Amino acid sequence: MFTGIIETIGRVEEIIATGTNKTFWISSPLSHELKVDQSISHNGVCLTVEALQDSRHRVTAIAETLQKSNLDHWQKGDLVNLERCMIMNGRLDGHIVQGHVDTTATCIQRKELNGSWEFRFRFPEQFTNLVIEKGSISLNGISLTIFNVSANEFTVAIIPYTFEHTNIQNIQTDTTVNLEFDMVGKYVNRFLQRD
Repeated sequence: MFTGIIETIGRVEEIIATGTNKTFWISSPLSHELKVDQSISHNGVCLTVEALQDSRHRVTAIAETLQKSNLDHWQKGDLVNLERCMIMNGRLDGHIVQGHVDTTATCIQRKELNGSWEFRFRFPEQFTNLVIEKGSISLNGISLTIFNVSANEFTVAIIPYTFEHTNIQNIQTDTTVNLEFDMVGKYVNRFLQRD
């Protein structure tokens, strides 16, 4: 479990394709503190640390993860939002994030507002029931509040700290991002759909 509060940004250093999997070496200020078998959120995707080397760690994404996330589009040098799993004896600053990406969205507008930014995203309409005005969403692993919600679009407002300390600074029109919808909303939606 995660909170959606990004700890640091990592960089993709190497990509190795093996069968239907992709293995990534990520460098970051956190890598030297990690341990093998630890769960780390990478752009909102929970991946297991497989190996450590200097200031880098290695993770692998299987076909299911590559199909539902933007990891299949990563390139060497890309910046990645990183968060270690939550500690259960502290405050929950974001919201409960599982690290299980539901789908991707595409940025359709980026607007600078003299000190803050607004980004608008379009997502598959099959997920309409999981987004609500002023609800929480995990976008590339960042816990954000959504507004101006329509059937398949929403907007997020970004403060300077978040802009400077996450990879949202690199999101432009047509950029694909990972989405994880609020877990409570998914359970409620499932309950209401029972026969």
